[in-house]
Amino acid sequence: MKKIAVYIMRLGLGIIYWFMKLLPAKADKVVFLSRQSNELTLDFRRTQKLLMEMKPGAEIVTVCHRLEGAEGGGIVKFAVSTLKSMYHMATSSVCVLDAYWPAVSILNHKKSLTVIQMWHALGKIKQSGYQTLGKESGRGEEMARLMKMHEGYDYIIAGGSAWNPFYRASFGTETAVLVNCGLPRIDHLLETAESNKQKVLAAYPEFADKTVVLYAPTFRRNIELHWEALAELLTADERFALVVKGHPNQQLETDIPGVYTCDEFKAVDLLAACDYLVTDYSAIAIEGAVLNRPTYYFVYDYEEYRAKNGMNIDLFETMPGCVFRSAQELAGQLREGAYNQEALDDYRKKYLPENLGTSTEQVVQLIIDNMRK
Repeated sequence: MKKIAVYIMRLGLGIIYWFMKLLPAKADKVVFLSRQSNELTLDFRRTQKLLMEMKPGAEIVTVCHRLEGAEGGGIVKFAVSTLKSMYHMATSSVCVLDAYWPAVSILNHKKSLTVIQMWHALGKIKQSGYQTLGKESGRGEEMARLMKMHEGYDYIIAGGSAWNPFYRASFGTETAVLVNCGLPRIDHLLETAESNKQKVLAAYPEFADKTVVLYAPTFRRNIELHWEALAELLTADERFALVVKGHPNQQLETDIPGVYTCDEFKAVDLLAACDYLVTDYSAIAIEGAVLNRPTYYFVYDYEEYRAKNGMNIDLFETMPGCVFRSAQELAGQLREGAYNQEALDDYRKKYLPENLGTSTEQVVQLIIDNMRK
């Protein structure tokens, strides 16, 4: 029944879109689509700002809709956003998105529409997309094929070229569509590092006399979280201030006293104020590398995660001396204060894109170059 429902949905949207495509497309119109947030994301915000500066006459439309689930009419509301996105795709010259948006992949677009996938991570540490089909933490293969997951992209904004084999495998695409310029958030990190640090210290002056540890794990599907042991060890040591930031799809909740959440700041902005970043399989490690932030990996579920989701790099080989399964060993390393900076230097050289600080300009120029004349 589900398969039949998908075919009916695709047929219905296809008919509606056929009529929408009779409308004229505007050469200076760009539509941005996001399922990452209900508000303008940092990458979109920076891109749109510079696009208006470089192309003052551009018409910019944004559809942001984070699909939380079927509760509260979520599916119906997303259907409305889907129809809205279809109208704007039919009347735009460029479409920019930051995640899988069904209408982009399942519909046949005008040849004049250029689709740019600005994927929301700076690299591919963990497996995703087509790499995880059929795995316990991945998508079902039949449904992914029916929904034409990640089809129809003319360009994919990627991080450093060392990630390219994994982008190809994840999206089922070729190297020719990859643009290794990195996301606009790289520019944001570099430009706002000092001001963000001062803002965080102004809000939390006690951080000035402590070693600030930012813990930001990835999203786990069908895998239990077990990070409290590390939190208990660090909060028991008055030398440390522990800040935790969960994934947007999986918030961290704890009743351990002394844990900071810093709700008024995003994880990307807290990077500038932390002395150490602790993560696992999250691409925030790459953002930390942009700021040369000493990074440790707390991978208490390494074997389970590799089996259920999959990894593209071996963290133990890539970051020697920086990866721990045990909370006790990681806490001890943090207390010791010795960090393998050479490993991070090698990581930065291999996995970051070239010409740091120019990502926004390169993305915007790509958009402008593909506007219909």
